[in-house]
Amino acid sequence: MQFNDKQIQRYSRHLILPEIGLEGQKKISSASVLCIGAGGLGSPAVIYLSAAGIGKIGIVDFDIVDISNLQRQVIHTTNNIGIPKTDSASQAIKAINPDVKVDLYKTKLSPSNAYAIFKNYDVILDCSDNFPTRYLINDVSVNLRKPVVYGSVFQFGGQATVFAPHMDSPCYRCLYPEPPPPNAVPSCAEAGVFCIVPGIIGLIQANETLKLILGIGSLLTGRLLVFDALEMKFREIRLKRDPACPVCGKNPSGVKPMDYEELCTPDSDAQSIDAHNQIKTVHQSSAQRENSLPNEITPDELKNIIESGNSDIRILDVREKGEMTSNMLAGSIHIPLSLLEKRLSELNPDVAYCVVCQFGIRSKAAAEILKARGFKNVRHLKGGLISYFWTH
Repeated sequence: MQFNDKQIQRYSRHLILPEIGLEGQKKISSASVLCIGAGGLGSPAVIYLSAAGIGKIGIVDFDIVDISNLQRQVIHTTNNIGIPKTDSASQAIKAINPDVKVDLYKTKLSPSNAYAIFKNYDVILDCSDNFPTRYLINDVSVNLRKPVVYGSVFQFGGQATVFAPHMDSPCYRCLYPEPPPPNAVPSCAEAGVFCIVPGIIGLIQANETLKLILGIGSLLTGRLLVFDALEMKFREIRLKRDPACPVCGKNPSGVKPMDYEELCTPDSDAQSIDAHNQIKTVHQSSAQRENSLPNEITPDELKNIIESGNSDIRILDVREKGEMTSNMLAGSIHIPLSLLEKRLSELNPDVAYCVVCQFGIRSKAAAEILKARGFKNVRHLKGGLISYFWTH
């Protein structure tokens, strides 16, 4: 590959870096990256990867630009409201760097098309916003030995990592063996997201993508980077590969096409609850709202309670069965959030409870449900068990 004079000028700040230089820029310009989702995370990631000179960028998205996207999806403009996000993103990429080849997939990612799309790219960017897509991305990428640069955001926080079992790191299912029950975790459309957070996480994804391509630095493989915008803090959580993982473990059951939508959608007779609607019933008046908000308990406070042997506070773990392979607190009562309403009779309303889950989202929902059902003393673990075991 030879660069012309304009390209040498364009990439000059890369070329003078000893870690990149001419050979490194050639690697970047020869690389191909597939971005799943042209929204809040995909916008900053694709913008900077285009500026860096990635040779080919593929974009998978079947949505159109809406005015509500513009608060955070910075690749789109007011003039592009109503057009496909793929087209809008392509216009922005070409305006930034006409050297980049852009492939557009105006379709919903599915088991029937994922393998054919993924095989043409070196790195997969998971910039999706739903569980069916995340599990599909993971399973197909593991089978094709493609690294996945993962990011997700929620309200004022976000997280990022690199899943690459072929590089001896965990995959997404090592962290989340099974999806949470339907509607247990509110979407960003329901719960909101601070506009800056997707930009920060998306740029971290772009950073890890370029490091992967260049083969430099220390990747986020085996490490989950957690960002808190309100506290302006980054935390790092070590991730371990699960030997029993059905996808990348020692005896994988194999990756087969499946209905990932059905995997994350309740059947007519499923025992799951709509936690979001349950919470909304609690907030019908200001008096109810004030009474229903659960108190938080910090990891340090919970640690002190456990070490003191205080039996007056019981720990209620509301994670699903598939998540109970790690990060368990001794003596916990386990009732999945999806079964909480049906099993309330197993709990004593007069006893104090500390509700826990993986990240502190479902535990808050469960605590609100318990308070609405007459439980007087309920708190939930701030940041979830992943925060607790990281600090202790």
